[in-house]
Formats: sequence, structure tokens, C-alpha cells
Amino acid sequence: MNRSHLSYRTSNPALNSKTFNNTGKNNSLLLDNTMTIKGTVDKTAISLVLLIIAAYYTYSAGTESMIWIGLIGGFIVGLVTIFKKEWSPITVPLYAILEGLALGSISYIYNAQYEGIVLQAISLTVFVLFSLLFAYRTKIIKPTENFKLGIFAATGGIFLLYMISIIMSFFGSGISLLSPNNSSMLSIGLSFVIVIIAALNLVIDFDFIEEGSEKGAPKYMEWYGALGLMVTLAWIYFEVLRLLAKLNSRD
Repeated sequence: MNRSHLSYRTSNPALNSKTFNNTGKNNSLLLDNTMTIKGTVDKTAISLVLLIIAAYYTYSAGTESMIWIGLIGGFIVGLVTIFKKEWSPITVPLYAILEGLALGSISYIYNAQYEGIVLQAISLTVFVLFSLLFAYRTKIIKPTENFKLGIFAATGGIFLLYMISIIMSFFGSGISLLSPNNSSMLSIGLSFVIVIIAALNLVIDFDFIEEGSEKGAPKYMEWYGALGLMVTLAWIYFEVLRLLAKLNSRD
């Protein structure tokens, strides 16, 4: 099946329209030397296992100190991976561990406030993943150019909103609608919209990975594709946590 992705857009920082342009043509006749969908799924599974193990460590230890280590370390490793894609087999597992350390600590904080919220968030994240995969494979949701542009714009707007809130927090303020302690219907509605936008990014990621497989990208790009999925899944999980926290605070 030949498909055109000539003007591909994605809001995922790890996956963009030029990602496969700089990897070079892989003309080997051996399938083992090129990116495949199955290979990317396998690498994603390995990365998620590493993430879960790291997250369980900080969660069970009841520590909050690993949040910034994980976030800053993951950010640095993520940037290195984006600019040095051929290092992905090493940097992506490392990123998974660092991200897991941060998510484990964040999960501990939320679960201390609302017992059982972490299991609910994990379950909903898994449900969202397979629902969007089903919608993509059955063509219920088609990643058209207008669809990609809309998700790109929405995701950029959300990112800008978060950045403004972070800057305002340095001056003792912030955007109250983004606070997990704000249980107003408007705040809950905003969180629900953000979860939907984050989830729809999965469709674009699936399409991007399929493009890499069709173009015969180098094998290491399977790890790079796994990175993109991890970034999106972590975002979905975090936003689901915040949404559930707002809903629980109304009880």
C-alpha cells in the first residue's frame, strides 16, 4: 500500500515532518535492517516496561525528590535523541527510566491525596491507547492534513497556556483553571478537552510510525518512534491524573 505523507505535521516534538528526511535511504534487501511497525511496537513495549519499573521504584519508596531529576534529565536526554537519532537505542531506554522516576513520584503525590487514583489513571490511559489504535486501524479517524493541522494548533495552544501559567507562578500567580485543586465545571471541562487533544496525538504518532516503515527508515528509528509514543502516553497519563483529581475534589 502506497500512501503520501508529503506534508506531514505532528505536534509531538520527537516526531516531525523532517524526521525521516535526514536518516538516509536504507537500500538493504534485509528486512532486519529497516524500520518495521512490529519492531517499533516491540521497542515501545520494552521502553514502557523500563518506565513502569522506574515508576514503581519511586512510587513504592514514597519519594518526591525524583520529580525534577527525572523531568530535567528526561528533557536533556530527549533533546539529545532528537538531534542524534542514531543514538536512540541507548538514549530512549535511558529516557524511559528517567521519565518513569518522575511519573512515579508524581503518582505518589496524587495517590496520597486521592487513594486509588493512580490505578484509575493507568486503566484509562491504556483504554485510550487501544481505543485510538482501533480508531486508526479501522479508519474511523483518518489523519488528514486538516486533522493534523488542527491537532498541531490545539497542542501548541495548550503548551503556550502551560508556559504562561508557569511564568505567572514565579510571581505568585498562575492560571487557576489549570490547577488540579480547581474543581469548577469550567476547569474540569478544560481538562477534559486537553485529555482529548492529547489522545488524538496518538493517531498522528501511529501515522508517523507507519510512514517510517513504508519509507524503509533505518532500524534505530524504531526506538525513535517508541520515544514519540512514550511522550504522548506520558502526557495523556498526566492529564488524566489531573482530571481525576479535579473530579475527586468535588466529592
